[in-house]
Amino acid sequence: MRKIALLLLVGLIAFFIVGCNNQEAGVKELKLAHNQTLDHPVHLSLVELGRLVEEKSNNKIQVEIYPNGQLGSEREVLELTQSGAVDVAKVSASALEGFESDYSIFSLPYTFESYDEFEKKMNDKNITDQLYYKTEDIGFIALTYFNAGSRNLYTKDREVKTVADVSGLKTRVQPSQTSVSMIEAFGGLPTPMAYGEVYTALQSGVIDAAENNETALVGNNHGEVAKYYMYTGHQIVPDMLIINAKRYNEFTDDEKRIIQEAAKEATLYHEDVWAKSIKEQTEIAKTKMGVHFIDVDKDSFINAVKPLHEAFAKDEKTKDIYKLMKGTSSNE
Repeated sequence: MRKIALLLLVGLIAFFIVGCNNQEAGVKELKLAHNQTLDHPVHLSLVELGRLVEEKSNNKIQVEIYPNGQLGSEREVLELTQSGAVDVAKVSASALEGFESDYSIFSLPYTFESYDEFEKKMNDKNITDQLYYKTEDIGFIALTYFNAGSRNLYTKDREVKTVADVSGLKTRVQPSQTSVSMIEAFGGLPTPMAYGEVYTALQSGVIDAAENNETALVGNNHGEVAKYYMYTGHQIVPDMLIINAKRYNEFTDDEKRIIQEAAKEATLYHEDVWAKSIKEQTEIAKTKMGVHFIDVDKDSFINAVKPLHEAFAKDEKTKDIYKLMKGTSSNE
């Protein structure tokens, strides 16, 4: 614990030293934090974002990246961005659910029938204008999204073919009430916990299962302890790139355009990096880690969560975003 605190302190000291030096040089700096490793597609895409911003601004705007949770957990970094201590952060859409209920739509299982449908919705200006700026009054806005793949169930030692097989499984979920309700609907026992705790929890038997995309198996070594990966495809929860609203509004219109353009281009860059990474890591998990990849009776899972969709469609906090994502107007 003392070692972790020391590392965090060192990171914060470096954070402020770099900021002071660049201010003296007249450079506008954006401090960007995330919790992924240096070889993760998200980090590579954020490096590309920084390059694009610097190139388009003739180095008048620079992006300093703090990866690997150097500045704290995802929740902590989100709050630092909200307060302005951090300028930009990559966070899961599920983490935003506690700040704005519209983001819970991504945790609602089977909101999208396919990734193509998800991508179409996320490139619909009518949707993003409403979603991205909904949090401006509480301190931040979204710039873009990054593909985080489809979330699938994986277990230590139980093969799952239908939703009935999930019964009683202690399953780690993200800190999202919608995700908790989903696992309950599947018949499992939801266990919210930080991502960094999942490996040990699986290894020790604190949990029986987790759910995530394929990169978790190799990038975070979950495939060493979880040997069954089921293609449930229950959620498509993107990573969101958020920026402190006050900091963003300090930029000129031209500088805002540069940041927005770079963000969109980084999202496109990420699609290629992500696809390649998923293919490579799935093969490693199969051949070197002995993970079994299994197709499931997806209809049984979809039927189990129909009550959640009905609740979303009626709830005053979520009915508008639900109808928007489903392609119908709230006035109908």
